[in-house]
Amino acid sequence: MSLWSAADAARATGGRATGDWQATGVSIDTRTLRPGDLFVALSAARDGHDFVARALEGGAAAALVSRIPEGVAEDAPLLVVADVQRALEDLGRAGRARFGGRVLAITGSVGKTTAKEMARTAFGAQMRVHAAEASYNNHWGVPLTLARCDPGADLAVIEIGMSHPGEIAPLARMARPHAAIVTNVAPAHLEAFGDLEGIAREKAAIFEGLEPGGAAILNADLDVTPILERAAGDGAVRFGESASADLRLEEVHLHDETTVVRARDRGQPIVFRIGGVGRHLAMNAAGVIAAAGAVGADADVTARALSAWRPPAGRGTRERIVLDRVEDRAIDLIDDAFNANPASMGAALERLAAARPGAGGRRVAVLGDMLELGADEARLHAGLADHPAMEAVDVVHAAGPRIRAAFDALEAGRRGEWRETAEALAAEIGRLLRPGDVVLVKGSKGARTARVVDAIRDLGHRDRRNPREDT
Repeated sequence: MSLWSAADAARATGGRATGDWQATGVSIDTRTLRPGDLFVALSAARDGHDFVARALEGGAAAALVSRIPEGVAEDAPLLVVADVQRALEDLGRAGRARFGGRVLAITGSVGKTTAKEMARTAFGAQMRVHAAEASYNNHWGVPLTLARCDPGADLAVIEIGMSHPGEIAPLARMARPHAAIVTNVAPAHLEAFGDLEGIAREKAAIFEGLEPGGAAILNADLDVTPILERAAGDGAVRFGESASADLRLEEVHLHDETTVVRARDRGQPIVFRIGGVGRHLAMNAAGVIAAAGAVGADADVTARALSAWRPPAGRGTRERIVLDRVEDRAIDLIDDAFNANPASMGAALERLAAARPGAGGRRVAVLGDMLELGADEARLHAGLADHPAMEAVDVVHAAGPRIRAAFDALEAGRRGEWRETAEALAAEIGRLLRPGDVVLVKGSKGARTARVVDAIRDLGHRDRRNPREDT
């Protein structure tokens, strides 16, 4: 199926098309490009024009460029524009304009990607859903998702993120959602915003893009909820444990691999199960259920369908690392090394606390630095030692200069090893673990904590099954 013809893409961007091509998709990366894609030559870490020839050789239908690259014939299938980034944004707006379904936008300091994937699963049981396959939530990710949008889908789920003030509102106005969710507001990117109130105001800007009559869906349990409510106006829909919540969580039970929730949706009792562990996951799911009516879905069907959701890789997935198949010796790894801030660190510790170690095993946390927390980073790191879930953790290993504040604040019996870098700790991880351990690895992506995950996986034979799926 053609997604963009040369004429349609030229009309949307104001560019000049060479040839009469038809594109079936849109790509910004030659490594994942599929034959038939329109390749967008963005300039970020590297200039995408340097990869146009490779893209065309790989089967791209055409390339969106601001100049004819070296080694590319003048009669090659191209869409020549003044500025590639602006043209991608124009393509995204055109994709949104022709989309006849509903749009759900999601933001939050914690949980926006998880909520997006929950929405894909829960609403996908009832309708055709379009959503990005990755965390495409920035100035190029949102227009790329819209430009890729299948015009025949019933629902598009758009994730919107930020790292600096003023980023969310223009992306929300581009997406023009019928419903928008703010999952949470937490200390993340504090260097750019100064305080939690500044972050809340930026997150609340997602409501500026709502279509007339659209639903503003927000977390009712935050200190900054009033900021969100003022931005949402009279039509706010609240979810959480607070008495003011329209969708109120009454009981959240954490099991070894699932979370079971009893709630009330505008007074009506509902029960749902999530294929992951954490109160934060229950909150994300509640936000998705609260959006059901606004996107044309049934809330009860949405709640039931959430049982099919599983956390994506690097976001709390649990896997078994088999050390010895004959003697059945293994370690269970909880890989949550994609990113970290105080709220997600606390949620990960709760996940570990709910896990059952194997025979003779322990609950082990391997923690890395949380980045971009600003002047208050030492206090925020040290505060992890006082998190209630830490009581269930047997030993903590840490890597990085910032997480040292948390490590030093722990009681001596819980402190394991601290190293300056994740690489240094990864080199020693084999002697720090023992069969039966369940090990959480959590830290900011820039802290390279995922190196410890790789080292743990290298200890043995990985079994991607749920380690307890047969019980």
